[in-house]
Amino acid sequence: MNEAITVPLPSLIHRIGREQVKQAQVMALQNHCTLKRVRRSRHWRLVGGAVDVQSFAAQLQRAHNADMGYLVRKLAAALLQHADKLEPLAAKLARLIERCPNITLAELMDVTQCTLAQAREARFNAEAW
Repeated sequence: MNEAITVPLPSLIHRIGREQVKQAQVMALQNHCTLKRVRRSRHWRLVGGAVDVQSFAAQLQRAHNADMGYLVRKLAAALLQHADKLEPLAAKLARLIERCPNITLAELMDVTQCTLAQAREARFNAEAW
């Protein structure tokens, strides 16, 4: 469920400063993410599991440092794009079955990368007796 995502952060040091980037790197490591430069450019990127990036963003918001506003906004925008990766598999299966009741098990397995047993269980739970 914790699929890896990459969040590009162009010109990070120019926007928030070197000291804030160092603090953000420490916080990212605490949340099992990596914040580092893209090769030798001025651009940076954050790589981590979707849930880990979400917890890192929450920790940044709790720190409530005004200088980190750019980083918080970029992470929030990236998490909106990857909202499907933050949803638990059971909830995603239930949502798909509710949206399209005639979806086949093979289509469920293809869309969500779940097993046949998980797809069958979701279909069974969705059917009203």
